[in-house]
Formats: sequence, C-alpha cells, structure tokens
Amino acid sequence: MSAYDNNNIFAKILLGEIPCKKIYESDFALAFHDIHPQAPIHALVIPKGKFVDFADFSKRATEAEAAGFTKAVGIVAETVGAHHQGYRLISNCGANAHQEVPHYHVHILAGRPLGPMLNKA
Repeated sequence: MSAYDNNNIFAKILLGEIPCKKIYESDFALAFHDIHPQAPIHALVIPKGKFVDFADFSKRATEAEAAGFTKAVGIVAETVGAHHQGYRLISNCGANAHQEVPHYHVHILAGRPLGPMLNKA
C-alpha cells in the first residue's frame, strides 16, 4: 500500500478546492456525481478520512467511520434512485484493479443492465 497523497483529486474536493455536484454529505462521507459517468446513474461515495483504498480503510477506519460510510453508500443509492431496478457497487483496490484515484471510494452504478461482472478476456 502506498502512502496517502494529499494532492489527489478527492482530497481537493473534500477541501473545497475542486467543485463537485454533491448528492449527499455526512460527518463520515461525501457523495457526488461522477464527471465521466459509465451508466445513467453513476455516483461516487468517498470517506472524509485519508484512506488510500479499501484495504487501508478496513485496517484503520474507526467503527464510527466504517458504519457511517456504509450507511452513506446505502443512503446515496436510494437518493439517486439506484435501488429501483438494482445497482452495482464497485471499489477498485490497487493497480491491477485499475484504481485511478488513491483515495478509497465506492462507485454506485445503475440505470441500465450492467452486463457481466468482468470481461472474460
């Protein structure tokens, strides 16, 4: 696991240096619309703490942070209407999973059939 990069785009969004189209905010999480949506509904939920990826979050988050973040994901899925026909949660962890931003985050994707979990290639 690499060290947390305070200059990543999500850190800058949390600091208010970069705007986002906010969906939800709590003491533990911020949710906003993805700027390059991969489905009709594509929201991102990020914890407010400095966590690189899920492995880091699962090791270092307090019980309150973990519970608050998990509740936020559920609230956001309902808020954006993803729960009506089903949705997918994705959290990429590391280079092989194609994690692009080194700040733990969950994608909520919905609004159309999403196809198989992985390409068989």
